Formats: sequence, structure tokens, C-alpha cells
Amino acid sequence: VQLQASGGGLVQAGGSLRLSCTASGRIYSSAVMGWFRQAPGKGREFVGLIRWGRGSTTHADSVKGRFTISKDGAKNTMYLQMNGLKPEDTAIYYCARGTTYSFSAGDFGSWGQGTQVTVSS
Repeated sequence: VQLQASGGGLVQAGGSLRLSCTASGRIYSSAVMGWFRQAPGKGREFVGLIRWGRGSTTHADSVKGRFTISKDGAKNTMYLQMNGLKPEDTAIYYCARGTTYSFSAGDFGSWGQGTQVTVSS
């Protein structure tokens, strides 16, 4: 199953974007789907995840209250609604698929290609 992330762009501080991550095939209920981001010169940072079958979500403290993960199971698509964007949110955003409830990028085996989000001040 391949993942395709989209929806990035340039936005002013305080603005919103919605990222999408679409799988080429079915996402099984046992899957854990995650969002990570990587800013220039930094490591890959956990943003949030959704347990596909349960639909329960966990968000990193840095985005809690501003970002929301959701899904459309029929479309095999995960979303990241980002509100109240800040310049420090500027990064390449990646979606990933794993089978373990984990905040570690190493526990996710399949990755999308990433989509650039740039927030201007």
C-alpha cells in the first residue's frame, strides 16, 4: 500500500490548511496512521496519530488544540486539519502507516512522500 500526502502550501500565520493522506489500497482496522513533520536541520517530529479501527486520536503537545486528525475509511484517507498555524509549524509533513501505537518514526514502516507546509510571519 502506497501513501500519497497532499494539501501543503504557503499560508500566513494564524491561517489554516488541511492535509490529506490517501492510501492506494485498503487500510486495515489494525493499522495506526501517523503524521510526522521535519523542519530543515531537524529530526522527524511526531505530530499525531489515529488508530484506524477505533478512530481514536493522539496529538503532540505542540499541536494540541490547533491540529486535528480525522479519517474517511471509505476513501482510505486520513486528514490533518491545521488551524492557528505558526511559523514554527513550517516543515515537510509526512504521513505514515504502522501497526503499533507509537510516537516513534521508526515504528512506522510505510511512508508517503511528504508535503511542504510553509507559514509566513
